[in-house]
Amino acid sequence: MKAVVLQKTEGKPGQVYYPLKTLNLPIPTPGPNELLIQILAAALNHKDLFLRQHLYPGVDFGIPLLADGVGIVVRAGTPELEKQWQGKRVILVPGSGWKEDPDGPETGNYATLGGTKFFPNGTLQEYISFPATDVELAPLHLSTIEAAALPLCGLTAYRATVTKGHVTAGQNVLVTGIGGGVALSVLQFAVARGATVFVTSSSEEKLRRAKELGASTGVNYRDADWDEKLAQLLPKSRPYLDVVIDGAGGDIVNRTTGLLKHGGVIVSYGLTLGPQLPFSVKAMLKNIEMCGSTMGSRKEFADMVGLVRNKQIHPVVSHVVHGMNNVDELFEIMKKAENFGKLVVTVAEEGDLARL
Repeated sequence: MKAVVLQKTEGKPGQVYYPLKTLNLPIPTPGPNELLIQILAAALNHKDLFLRQHLYPGVDFGIPLLADGVGIVVRAGTPELEKQWQGKRVILVPGSGWKEDPDGPETGNYATLGGTKFFPNGTLQEYISFPATDVELAPLHLSTIEAAALPLCGLTAYRATVTKGHVTAGQNVLVTGIGGGVALSVLQFAVARGATVFVTSSSEEKLRRAKELGASTGVNYRDADWDEKLAQLLPKSRPYLDVVIDGAGGDIVNRTTGLLKHGGVIVSYGLTLGPQLPFSVKAMLKNIEMCGSTMGSRKEFADMVGLVRNKQIHPVVSHVVHGMNNVDELFEIMKKAENFGKLVVTVAEEGDLARL
């Protein structure tokens, strides 16, 4: 079978950009508690770009890339599992080492799929042997492309929105940096839970498309007074934000403290603008809660899939390429931040499943 890995070249972290390499590997044999899954499609996350730049720990040049994947179960390690799962379309849990504790991983050894020694497996390969306990049936209303787009961003967004942000019906929620996979999933989940959602972006086109997905309105964060403009857009009946869900950091605390209610919540799932997030006296005196959030547990993954299924949510897909040999096109799109939604690569066609 074919698998795509990183090819080692010389260079310093942040300066190097590892090429992609296709390997021919034996089809794995599933263990007693495992399923053999033929991958239909996989999707990129920023982690994969960071790995190519050696800006992510544990890079392993022999491990297939990517954490998101959907496939068909073609074999199982036991007759019982084969009877339960044979022929089913499943999505893979993208992380390992976190069962159900809402506070964080029980083991302290949480790791995500794709390209590292910490969880030595990935979805950018034709077949994967995977624990039967770590798959979920792909919701029937999702296409294979949409199902591939769901796992990691969906899980991250669910924890940020539901577990940490406690977003409920009637609240006003700000989602910053709309256009990336996590932010779009946060928007969709918050709308599905009955919240009124406001967004920011540097692109008027992305603001327009966010409204099509259910956002009330949005502001351009390149405007020096974007926070003041947002204040004017809040409803008179509820002229404040309840929750801010942010993936950039920077001055988000200072910008939104005046907009948040007393005891409001800022959920941070990323710090793309720098490794520190300043907190202010004003925010402290207003009893603002600052919550870090990253990925999520196995239980949260199941709950997220349930929300997507029950509310008939469709993940937003930006670009699709066909065949693993074309995946470099998606990396170029990600580097230029040209996407609105997820970047997906098809690996096999459902009508072209192998007979093993």
